Amino acid sequence: MKFYIIRHGQTNWNKKGKIQGKTDIELNEEGIEQAKEARKILEKYPIDVIVSSPLKRARKTAEIINEAKKVPIIFDKAIEERGFGEFEGKVGKEIQDEIWNSEILDNYNLNKQYKGVESIQDLCNRVWGLFDELKQEYEDKNILIVTHGGVTRAINGYFNGTNEEGIIESLMLHNCEIKIFEK
Repeated sequence: MKFYIIRHGQTNWNKKGKIQGKTDIELNEEGIEQAKEARKILEKYPIDVIVSSPLKRARKTAEIINEAKKVPIIFDKAIEERGFGEFEGKVGKEIQDEIWNSEILDNYNLNKQYKGVESIQDLCNRVWGLFDELKQEYEDKNILIVTHGGVTRAINGYFNGTNEEGIIESLMLHNCEIKIFEK
């Protein structure tokens, strides 16, 4: 069983460095082209089903990729982007010291609540629960997961756990970058 993880294509907010979170933003033209390029790359991989976030940017990426695959697509809220509360719509560089360089986002053991940001344990619980279900339901299948940057942290935690301090490392995927996990 393989999981192919892909982050959605670029949006105008990505281009501007804005935090999207659950805000439902469309792909821009570059994002559409990135999804088409990912479609070409993924043609060589055996994918049996696509599971995508229902947010527009991931949904469109999944649909473009599926033009070649023609497999079932399941849209699941469990892999929607992490809620970033008061920080959604703000430029990441402006708030970097407040949130990105802290343990608020990535320390599973501390599990801090801060200004409406979805806690890391809540994020992990919904993502890990879905992955457990997918492993059971599609035991010998290969699954493409179309999701978001924040969710890839939880996915990485699912496969690789936390470090000694409880930090879950981010996959740091660029738009339409692909990472493969085997289970």
